[in-house]
Amino acid sequence: MSDINKEIAGLPPDRRKLLELLLKREANPHALSLTIPRRDGAGPVPLSFAQQRLWFLNQLEPDSAAYNVPAALRLKGRLSVETLERTLSEIVRRHEVLRTTFKVVDGQAAQVVRDAWAWDLLVEDLSGWPQKLREAEARRRSLDEARRPFDLSSGIGIRATLLRLSEADHVMLLTLHHIVADGWSVGVLVREVAELYRAFSSGQEPSLPELPIQYADFTLWERQLLKADALEKQIAYWKRQLGGSLPTLELPTDRAQSATSTRNGASLVFTLPWELAQPLEVLCRQEAVTLYMLLLAAYASLLYRYTGQEDILIGTPTANRKRAETEPLIGCFINTLVMRINVSGNPSFRELLGRVREVVLAAFEHDDVPFEKLVEELRPERGQSHQRIFQVWFVLQNAPMRTLELPDLTVSDFGLLRETSQFDLALSMMEIQEQLTATLNYNTDQFDADTIAQMAEHFTLLLKGVAADPEWRLLDLPPGPEERPDGGEAQDDLGDVLGLQGHFNM
Repeated sequence: MSDINKEIAGLPPDRRKLLELLLKREANPHALSLTIPRRDGAGPVPLSFAQQRLWFLNQLEPDSAAYNVPAALRLKGRLSVETLERTLSEIVRRHEVLRTTFKVVDGQAAQVVRDAWAWDLLVEDLSGWPQKLREAEARRRSLDEARRPFDLSSGIGIRATLLRLSEADHVMLLTLHHIVADGWSVGVLVREVAELYRAFSSGQEPSLPELPIQYADFTLWERQLLKADALEKQIAYWKRQLGGSLPTLELPTDRAQSATSTRNGASLVFTLPWELAQPLEVLCRQEAVTLYMLLLAAYASLLYRYTGQEDILIGTPTANRKRAETEPLIGCFINTLVMRINVSGNPSFRELLGRVREVVLAAFEHDDVPFEKLVEELRPERGQSHQRIFQVWFVLQNAPMRTLELPDLTVSDFGLLRETSQFDLALSMMEIQEQLTATLNYNTDQFDADTIAQMAEHFTLLLKGVAADPEWRLLDLPPGPEERPDGGEAQDDLGDVLGLQGHFNM
């Protein structure tokens, strides 16, 4: 037995299980053989399970932009519009999903792939505007573009507009619909734009290899996999985990939730103090948990403190790209897992970490079941989307985002924040150079900006308490009564433990 295998064998069972799962998930995807075949013919293809839900929501709310994925990039320097058009044309040629419309064929929604075409980029010239007004107008148009819904049945799921502020200053607006792209896809898109624009600018042929398969090929393979009952054991696990009556998280809000859900939203970005990084890292090592598990436990603690509920369900994404041939594709592969966290008995944070670790390990061991398939099996009674099972969301992005580098251009983010919400509350965190940045996206019909700012402050205080002493019981963690506006006792009203004022959803 090798030294490393001896070390692994000598670990306690919980640490060994975590390490083995992480090694399995981090294995080189290129070592996998090509298992998804190319489809025969070019006719309509059924939607993937992820696309089915997005199509259904689009039919219910055709004027909603909640599932738009907008980006606004500032391009300063010498920009070739012709080269940019050629770059976009090649990307759309390479990725069929970007030239796909979604139509009803024989009573079922289907993907219909259009032929490739030369992209004619829409350019809006603001250079004639007064200098002081150009920036504000560019920002207004970028927000308008982000809010503009897609017509998926007659158009494709990608749009691009170029705002010209001056000869050497442009803002590129790129909007995708989630039905054709996920977060991973954005990284693929950035990489290909950089490679293609650089090659075309220098008169060279791009070095990008042809794609092994297309998204529609994955769709057919996914459905065959489920027909073969290959995931029967995994589906049985989720039925045990989420079957029966599920709790609704009753967050204390500033306004009661209306009978008709809305997608109106806003986001607050905040950064955790850098001095928190090291003690949290030490705690992860001591408890054999990942940073994701620790932050998920902290989020669950915060929700427990706000609601007093002991059974908390949190949605979380997984990339769902275990096959090597899916890695270079643009498409909606993302799958959703539900973390059901038991905080009964007011445990210490250390004890909660152990519970969360087991929940996360089990969830990722059974992560091949499409969430939409699971919804079909469980048949939850309320709502029309993810919120039938959970109302809040958590994600940790710990892979560095690729920056876009183009020849003769300085590229920067134009600072476009979401004005829609897919959930009542969503916490997204990113680890960058040993610092944690967080974004709280929230439904503005339920929460005020001041309430969310207070929530961010309380989450930071809670993490400081956890880092100082993980033996704190959840209801004793900071902030204490003296830090709350009412100055009351922690047990008086769990809805006000963190100072939230307003209605409770009943």
